[in-house]
Amino acid sequence: MLVPMCMLTVNLGLFWEEVTSLFAESVGAIVRELSLKKAADGLYGPCMAAFERAIIERVPLVDLVVEVRDARIPLTSAFEPLRRLACSHKQMIVLNKVDLADRSLTEMWLRHFKMHNFICYGVNSHNKDSINELLRVVRARIKKLKGDDRSYTSTILLVGIPNVGKSAMVNSMHQIGRTGAEVKGKLRHATVSSQPGETKDIISYKIGSHPNIYVLDTPGVLSGEIGVDDLGSKLALSGAIDDSLVGEVDLARYFLSVLNSKEEYKRWENLKADADDAVISTSEFNQGRRRQYPSDHTQDFIVRDVRRTLFRCISSNSVNLENENTMRILIENQLTALHEPLRLPKEPCEDSYKAVASKLLNLFRTGRLGRYTFDILPGITNDPILS
Repeated sequence: MLVPMCMLTVNLGLFWEEVTSLFAESVGAIVRELSLKKAADGLYGPCMAAFERAIIERVPLVDLVVEVRDARIPLTSAFEPLRRLACSHKQMIVLNKVDLADRSLTEMWLRHFKMHNFICYGVNSHNKDSINELLRVVRARIKKLKGDDRSYTSTILLVGIPNVGKSAMVNSMHQIGRTGAEVKGKLRHATVSSQPGETKDIISYKIGSHPNIYVLDTPGVLSGEIGVDDLGSKLALSGAIDDSLVGEVDLARYFLSVLNSKEEYKRWENLKADADDAVISTSEFNQGRRRQYPSDHTQDFIVRDVRRTLFRCISSNSVNLENENTMRILIENQLTALHEPLRLPKEPCEDSYKAVASKLLNLFRTGRLGRYTFDILPGITNDPILS
């Protein structure tokens, strides 16, 4: 009996989602074990506990608390210590990295938070216009809290989990604020890194004059205990946890399971195969490119080759709904096939897979492999943050 294509598509989608959750559980289990370790090599060691206490102590002393979240995980990236404090009247939620998240879902999340009486705004911390608009919103909020007197000095506390983009946001706000000031102070730079945990202290930056406004950049703090695998896997995939603690290859496998189950890769079907159509052979093409760009996997032509390789692997995979081995075999084929477009030697060893995984995760986290939102809107699932 023939199976209707619509039923096959639905069943396949459910199958992929189920298998994706298996990869998420594998990563989440590692994160859960790390969260239970209270030593320095755990997620919540003595330093992070000290950071959390220092941040909590400052909440009553500031005029506005700006909680920065990752737009790809608006619930999972919530700053847990704020839930224990009665400061909602001076709290604002900023969804950063909107350029990496699904646009329509970001809009839905913003409406969701506003429906729950949160002041919420979406930004790209590397976009000047976006930060200018955020500063306008912040100034308006402070004016409402302080009144019309422009002689006051106001302080904003920026809080969030690691690697959510607080320092990049501070740098942009400080640079814009300094440009508009009558008296130019010294331009300072908060440390920005793709690795979590680079901010080690609470530092003040001036972002406005008349009235004077200062923002406090704070270290990222994770929850003391991550008991749900799904939360841990999404935190790890977004970059809130050092990849080396979780394992780059495991994270790459998890990301590929997500990519394979989404629709994003279908957009790569019609990529112009200039290299295929050209007279120049693939080996000559690669050789010339290696001389010019020996290791830069972010070049457009390399990103294009990566996308085409991933698309070909998925498209050539035969439909088999018998068990999860289909996804596992596909992912292993993808990791092997990516050596060539990433200009890496095809050595069958863990180090070669680690190199592929590191570059793949970087391309994902910089938006070169599509825009993804991993948190499901409340109403579809339980809302652990706003409940």
